[in-house]
Amino acid sequence: MKKVCENWEKYLPADSVGISLFEEFQSRASGASAEIIRVKAPSDAIAAITGIIENTNAKKVVAVNCPLQQAIQLHDAIRGMGLTVYTEQGDIAEHAESADIGISGVEFGIAETGSVCQDAYAVESRLVSTLPPVHIAILDSSHILPGIKEAFDVISQVFHHGYISFITGPSRTADIERVLTIGVHGPSRLIVIAIDQSAGGDA
Repeated sequence: MKKVCENWEKYLPADSVGISLFEEFQSRASGASAEIIRVKAPSDAIAAITGIIENTNAKKVVAVNCPLQQAIQLHDAIRGMGLTVYTEQGDIAEHAESADIGISGVEFGIAETGSVCQDAYAVESRLVSTLPPVHIAILDSSHILPGIKEAFDVISQVFHHGYISFITGPSRTADIERVLTIGVHGPSRLIVIAIDQSAGGDA
């Protein structure tokens, strides 16, 4: 899968990134109608995600793999529920529009706006995060930057070509008679699963 940067963590500034910013991030994200579920360990993320699948009665899932998904063996857990998970580029292109849930990783969160940053160079990343009515974004909760300036400082170090998305809450528009409508141009729900422990077990 094409990516703008293969190792975003390397470029996150140690002096201004961290889990101490999570509370502000959560507050801002919730204010933008995102749903934040913070879990302590990768194994807890499986329970959270399978719970969402059960509660939404989802039948079809599309997912773009990321290191945290691999660490928790998420796709195997979903298949264990009797569902098919589409993860290949061609399958995602075919099934994203009719999928109930899309799952992807995000690179970092921004406390100032409650946004998450997604490396969306691969078209399948964009399909998974925009076409299904529910988008589950998996975030390392220690990867929170203070603001937009710091986010662009990071991006300026890695971006040469490609596509990067900032996602702030579910899709919304007020184009028609200034009436706010959720989910017209994209997912009606953005659920961020924030994991305190990385794949190695450290916060």
